[in-house]
Amino acid sequence: MGQKLGDTELELYRRVDEVLYYVWDPIGVAPNPVTRDEYQRYLPKVFSMLQEGVGVSSIAAYLDNVATERMGLNGNPERSKRVAEFLLDWKTKIYRIR
Repeated sequence: MGQKLGDTELELYRRVDEVLYYVWDPIGVAPNPVTRDEYQRYLPKVFSMLQEGVGVSSIAAYLDNVATERMGLNGNPERSKRVAEFLLDWKTKIYRIR
């Protein structure tokens, strides 16, 4: 990341990490302490997209692209859309509380 995050941003960053691992989990590695960092390489991009105000369709497209192009899996656009909606819901909740 390179910069210090405020409390709100740090909370969102942590939630994105959890959602990618426990909810998105396209290769089915959760929950396993050994694989906990499996999707962290995608975390900065998804976090940045949320910070920039990118919508559901763009986030879903990114997640689906990662699964198909980088992981060689079959696409699942509906699942990616649900995960993107969940991420945006978390963002709304976190920023409303703070």
